[in-house]
Amino acid sequence: MGFTVQSKACCTRPPIVLRGGYTYEEKGKYEDFNGMKTYVTGSDQATRGVFLAYDVFGLYVQAIKGADILAWDYPELPDGAGEFKVFMPDFWGDHPQDLANFPPKTPKQMKAVVDFMTGPANPEKTVPMIRPLFDAFQKANPQIKTWSILGFCWGVKIAALVTTQGTKFSAAAGAHPSLMDVEDTKHVTVPFCVLPSQDEDPEYVEAWFANLKKASPQSYLETFGDQVHGWMTSRADFNNLHAYEEYLRGYRIVRTFFAAHM
Repeated sequence: MGFTVQSKACCTRPPIVLRGGYTYEEKGKYEDFNGMKTYVTGSDQATRGVFLAYDVFGLYVQAIKGADILAWDYPELPDGAGEFKVFMPDFWGDHPQDLANFPPKTPKQMKAVVDFMTGPANPEKTVPMIRPLFDAFQKANPQIKTWSILGFCWGVKIAALVTTQGTKFSAAAGAHPSLMDVEDTKHVTVPFCVLPSQDEDPEYVEAWFANLKKASPQSYLETFGDQVHGWMTSRADFNNLHAYEEYLRGYRIVRTFFAAHM
């Protein structure tokens, strides 16, 4: 469970601050599962569930909007994938990674970043939380028959680590992966959709993905070569038309991939 290949962009590109008075009305609600606040969105009649592992900045508006799109589709550009019910646990609560530390320029800021990634965000601490949360989601939603998991940045590693032999997830997906370790993907057993940005190392992504293809030939890789690390979550720039279109396209790819494998 190594920390090989932390994306440089994860520590150098600051999140976009939404400009122009942008506001968003959440479609979901917050529920408590095992003492953890969780953003839940989607139809109560949906029979397909998605466990969403956000990035280290937590419940950022771009991630919340993305969860709503994942659940309900984007009406202006319907994809026909149907409805999902999405569960996004707030692992960090009121203490996500501090935006003020990005990009880290001082030894103090760098230490804060490293401490967070090896502390609260350490996968060895997070992975044991996934199954109990999943069981709580399932118990409260017995209508859901199949599940998938979607991760962003740090969350992609979590998705890889929990889709091994005996997993309850039928499919997995991840965008702008970080903390990549080729050993992780040797043990994945489900179809996996991977959407890297321009900031990940292409050679390492290929090596990482090669193991996914061996496990499941249905796995899919598409690099968004003109998008920055984080373009589907906290670094999504909704004021840039092309970036927003690619943000939407990323979610359409994930939705249709999940629809095909759930």
